Amino acid sequence: MTIRFFLGVGAVLAGLAVALGAFGAHGLETRVSPDRIDTFNTGVQYQMYHALALVAAGGLLALGAPATPVFWAGVSFLTGVVFFSGSLYTLVLTDTPILGAVAPIGGVAFIVGWGLLAWSVFTWSPQSVPMP
Repeated sequence: MTIRFFLGVGAVLAGLAVALGAFGAHGLETRVSPDRIDTFNTGVQYQMYHALALVAAGGLLALGAPATPVFWAGVSFLTGVVFFSGSLYTLVLTDTPILGAVAPIGGVAFIVGWGLLAWSVFTWSPQSVPMP
């Protein structure tokens, strides 16, 4: 269930990042300042990076990586997308600068996720995984 969830949610978030990137480039250009478009694009970039990280977490689980740290890495990546990218999108679309204060929560979640993913890979002994 977790493998499919991470792979599926990662794919959905990646697709949404492409759509949001197009919206930012074409739908916002006459509605917000160039600085706000840059902010929006930062949210899109980090969403895409961490959508791919979720796909990687699902792939590692499928290969038999330690489930607990990879699971929490995936949860951290998803949390980071919601708080970091979500706050930046909302900040730009509602012109509510105070929401910029929420982004660091997502940034910390991203850092925790990468740390957990690294730990799981460095402590994993994948002898049972057949090589192609």
